[in-house]
Amino acid sequence: MTTVFDSVRLGRCTLTNRLVMAPMTRSRAQFNGTPGESAATYYTQRAGIGLIISEGTQPSDDGQGYLTTPGIYTDAHVAGWKKITDAVHAKGGHIFIQLMHAGRMSHPDNTPHHRQGVAPSAIAPGTGMFTAIGMQDIPTPRALSTEEVRQTVADFAFAARRAVESGADGVEIHGANAYLVQQFFAPSANTRTDEYGGSIENRARFAIEVVQSIAKEIGADRTAIRLSPGTTIWGINEGEEGSDLYRYLVAELNKLGLAYLHVMHQGNDSLLADMRKLWKGTLILNRPGRPREQVGSDVVSGLADLEAYGAMTLANPDFVERLKKNAPMNEPHREGFFGGTDKFYIDYPTLEDAKNV
Repeated sequence: MTTVFDSVRLGRCTLTNRLVMAPMTRSRAQFNGTPGESAATYYTQRAGIGLIISEGTQPSDDGQGYLTTPGIYTDAHVAGWKKITDAVHAKGGHIFIQLMHAGRMSHPDNTPHHRQGVAPSAIAPGTGMFTAIGMQDIPTPRALSTEEVRQTVADFAFAARRAVESGADGVEIHGANAYLVQQFFAPSANTRTDEYGGSIENRARFAIEVVQSIAKEIGADRTAIRLSPGTTIWGINEGEEGSDLYRYLVAELNKLGLAYLHVMHQGNDSLLADMRKLWKGTLILNRPGRPREQVGSDVVSGLADLEAYGAMTLANPDFVERLKKNAPMNEPHREGFFGGTDKFYIDYPTLEDAKNV
C-alpha cells in the first residue's frame, strides 16, 4: 500500500514523501518584487515536505495584483529567489515557483507601473482589494488585444526561464482561483470574439499555449499547472460547459508530459474522477479544509499521487514529523497570513522547540 510517507519521482526530482506545501500568498516581498529578507528562512523551515510550491509570483509588471507579492522577471528577483532555492536544496528539499498572473484581480496602486489591470475582457470582478491606503474597489480592467495575449504567453515563458535560473526545480502555472488563466475559461470574464473566446477550445487556448511555451523553454518535466474547477469567487462563473472545458483541457495537457497536474477540489467528485482517468501523469490533490484524520486517504485510495496542504504547513514547519508521530498541530493565526512582520511567519514552534522550553 502506497502512503504519503513513501518517496516518489516528480519531474526531475525524487521526493522523500508525497506531501506538498500548497502555494500561499504571504505579501511580504519588497516593493520591487524581490522576496523579503525572511523568505529563505520561511521556506527552508518547511524543507522536510516532499515538495514546496511557492507563493504566487508575478511573471511581469502587468501580472501583479496584490501588494508586496514577489516577481520572477528581473535580475533582482532572480538573486532573491536564488537565496531561497539554495537554502531549500541545502536542507534536501525541492521547490517549484508558482507563476501567477492576477489579470483583473489587480489594483493600479499595487503594481510597479500603476496602470489599469488587464484581462480577457473589460469586465470588473465586482469586489475590493487591499492597497496601501486600505480597501478599494477593483477598477474595470482593460481587455488584452490578441497580440497582447500572445505577448503574455511569452511573458510566462520568460519568467519560467528566470525561475530555473534562480535554482527552482520547476514552475507551476496558476490556472486557478479566479486569476488570469481561469478568467479565460469563464464566460463571466471572457466575452472575446477572437481565437481566445467563445468555444470551449478557444477559452482553453490561452492556458494550453502558456503550458506549451513554458515546456518548450524549460522542459515539460519542469512544467506543471494548478486548476480549480468550479471556483465561483470574485465573479467567476464557468457556465454550463465548465466541466466539459476541464475534460477537454486535461486531455490536451495530458499529451505534453508535464511534471504534474495540481487540482484544487471544489466538490465535483464526478469531474474529479474523469480528470483522474484523463490524466495519466502525476496528480497532486488539494482538498481545502481537509481534516487531519483524512491526511493520506487520497494517496492510499489511488485517487492522487500526492496531497497538498496549506494552512497546516504554514503553521507547522515540521508538518511531516508531526504526522508521523501523531503529534498535535499548531493552529494557524489568520492575522499573520498576509503582510506584517516575522510574527506568525517564521516563529511557529516545532516539536523540537517545545522540548527546549
